[in-house]
Amino acid sequence: MTSWRADPLVWGHGPSVLEVFLEPTCPFSVRAFGKLDDLLAQAGEDRITIKMRLHSQPWHMYSGVIVRCIIAASTLQGGKAAAKAVMAAVGAHREEFEFDHHAGGPNLDATPNDIIRRIERYSGIKLAEAFAIPDLDREVKWHTKYARQNGIHVSPTFMVNGLVQPDMGSGDPVANWVSRLFP
Repeated sequence: MTSWRADPLVWGHGPSVLEVFLEPTCPFSVRAFGKLDDLLAQAGEDRITIKMRLHSQPWHMYSGVIVRCIIAASTLQGGKAAAKAVMAAVGAHREEFEFDHHAGGPNLDATPNDIIRRIERYSGIKLAEAFAIPDLDREVKWHTKYARQNGIHVSPTFMVNGLVQPDMGSGDPVANWVSRLFP
């Protein structure tokens, strides 16, 4: 039996904790994801801990495959940096991983292997072998279970120090997020 470890998708090490529940192809999640590095820089790694939680949503038709790719990347060399690179690659080319109006378009003919190959091409990270880890789904299920236990239904959702922030959104300037974390 080969052992593997999914690197936690956590950046910073401060006492204020922001958990962000993201779906990789959701345009609002992509916008929020794009602001996380700036948030970490503005808040300071010693003041904040950012935890990225993957929140697969069935109306984003390849969501499950893409979430598994991100988690697979976290098991590879580079761990969370590899996962972040995969998430960024999907976000930068999200139209190639999404369906027109959630139900049509060219992706109707795409297979999961096509999606994996696209992600590999855009991210430069070889994922196929890690994607096939037999029990990788335990990590996927953890993300799903954790979101459900916290009443998370949509993406992006923000949780500050264990409390969901329904009025915090991806369109907010990073400075607003900082003021919410450090009132």
